[in-house]
Amino acid sequence: MTIRLYDTSARQIRDFAPLTPGCVSIYLCGATVQSAPHIGHIRSGLNFDILRRWFAYRGYDVTFVRNVTDIDDKIIKKSAEQERPWWAIGYENERAFNDGYDVLGCLPPTYEPRATGHVPEMIEMMRGLIERGHAYEADGNVYFDVRSFPEYLELSNQDLDELRQPSGEGETGKRDPRDFAMWKAAKPGEPSWETPWGRGRPGWHLECSAMAHKYLGSAFDIHGGGLDLVFPHHENEIAQAKAYGDDFATYWVHNAWVTMAGEKMSKSLGNSVLVSEMVKHWRPIVLRYYLGTPHYRSMIEYSEEALREAESAFARIEGFMQRVTEKAGKTPEAAAEVPPAFAEAMDDDLGVPQALAVIHTTVRQGNSALAADDKEAAVARLAEVRAMLGVLGLDPYDPHWAGEADRGEDLHGAVDTLVRLVLDQREAARSRKDWATADAIRDQLQQSGLVIEDSPTGPRWTLGPR
Repeated sequence: MTIRLYDTSARQIRDFAPLTPGCVSIYLCGATVQSAPHIGHIRSGLNFDILRRWFAYRGYDVTFVRNVTDIDDKIIKKSAEQERPWWAIGYENERAFNDGYDVLGCLPPTYEPRATGHVPEMIEMMRGLIERGHAYEADGNVYFDVRSFPEYLELSNQDLDELRQPSGEGETGKRDPRDFAMWKAAKPGEPSWETPWGRGRPGWHLECSAMAHKYLGSAFDIHGGGLDLVFPHHENEIAQAKAYGDDFATYWVHNAWVTMAGEKMSKSLGNSVLVSEMVKHWRPIVLRYYLGTPHYRSMIEYSEEALREAESAFARIEGFMQRVTEKAGKTPEAAAEVPPAFAEAMDDDLGVPQALAVIHTTVRQGNSALAADDKEAAVARLAEVRAMLGVLGLDPYDPHWAGEADRGEDLHGAVDTLVRLVLDQREAARSRKDWATADAIRDQLQQSGLVIEDSPTGPRWTLGPR
């Protein structure tokens, strides 16, 4: 089946047809590094990590570019407030973002360019736009003339005559208040670079048009980012790139937000949940499950209850995998192919929720095989589960999660020793037919969050829902 994706520009799901057969090129708007990442920031990287993994599974050679915006108004403001160099703030938070991507199992991008490393490419693009009559200089600023580009606002489906875009601070000399700054004239004490129009620094939008052109050429397959970037950022990228002569992106793919109390999670609202803090309280693989398994175009309303549900759901998968591994005496390898129903769901606009349902169905089939003492069938189901989890970056046996597994095994061993002592007391009570004491011990363990299962080889315990 052909991979199909929802294209924001077309407002419909389209069959994916790559520009180059067997290859897919993706540009994702990455971090603006004025602060450490919250889970809303990381969701975008995680969603596109899953998309990238699925393309790779389908046999595509993927080039994945994710930029870093390391200079903008917010970073400069933070620099003044904290009395620290702008580059120190940017680098510190860039590392925090990369730590966040890594701890949640995102593959590193093919290229990760910084805005400040591509000023020559930006100057070249501005020069070309001025020559073509799409941009102009005023007071050291360089603006894009939006009325010179008839397709402006087609992505966001707005009417230019109804658009009111206020002038930014220091943005003087605009011909039209809706024209946007590609380059901002230098101010005292701010970082700046030399250009034919005087010293200054990049506007937010120019960097992505220039870097996409450098790393992916004049045309590429997919441009991605959060829904909040459709306007003005992506709209302005399109205007710059196409007016320059590039075909730019064929498909526009946008992920939805993580919200709290119905509002987009953001630093400005004071409702952000930092990744660095979240992984202190939740296993990273569980956090990936929580953020990665809803459909990428669906809003996620953050709550601890939802996280606990994700933890319990993933524990059921892990419990099955552990039981089969114990029975097989070794960890079965992942299957070479995922089940057809899983592939069909993933091909259909990255339908992770439907694909996840296939995983849980396979787990139930595997548990039934275990109950029937059908080792061969149980191992086969585990192999399928591993293949599917691998596509989602959620296979607990993957080397990436090995450190987490080791820590979990250490803790599991300590808890197991303590629980075994209590279970031995329960068995002793049962052997002397003291059923009241045996039941009381079982109930107390269950109240502690453990599920006790009596099997022919003796009692076993697993973690239940919190």
